[in-house]
Amino acid sequence: MEIAVKILVIGIAYLLGSIPTSVWVGRFFYGIDVRKHGSGNAGATNTIRVLGLKAGIPVFLFDVFKGYAAVRLLYLTDFYIPETGAFINFQLLLGLASLLGHIFPVFAQFKGGKGVATLTGVVLALHPLGAAIALGVFTITLILSGYVSLSSMIAGFIYPLILIFVFENVNPSLIIFSMIISILILFTHQKNIERLLSGEESKFRVKKKPKIES
Repeated sequence: MEIAVKILVIGIAYLLGSIPTSVWVGRFFYGIDVRKHGSGNAGATNTIRVLGLKAGIPVFLFDVFKGYAAVRLLYLTDFYIPETGAFINFQLLLGLASLLGHIFPVFAQFKGGKGVATLTGVVLALHPLGAAIALGVFTITLILSGYVSLSSMIAGFIYPLILIFVFENVNPSLIIFSMIISILILFTHQKNIERLLSGEESKFRVKKKPKIES
């Protein structure tokens, strides 16, 4: 019975991550699919690029919430036993399920975003201070370079190092998870890496009005 409940909760985490916020906002409020405009990515950055801050900020916040809420699903079960430390492994599974849901959403033909915002919510729930430092690295890199993709990859690369060298007694499972997500970020940003190397990557610009390309 316990295994069945765990599978159910992991499934709920995946479905929560699968909510295609940018796709639904674009479709219901603007009549377009953001995946067919801008970078073609179903994420907050492309939503801001195509539809502006009015649409992009709510998309970003909800995508962060998806990851955070998925990890917190643990507390709706009887698996939270701090004394054993085993609960962290289940939290990691929930976070990973929501992240995979965002990248491969069942509600949007399995064509989702890169998962950075949802991943932000996951790491905020798992290790708030480490996540805050990584967000600081992301922000500084974005200000200096103007590239969201580069900022995301650098923050993802730095995150495991933060957990290892800045904090003490971090659960080894969390460190391994942080390394996995660093690799996953690189995997989902392959096209961005190619554009960065060729000098064709677009810098982040906020549009006050939706930019709908035909």
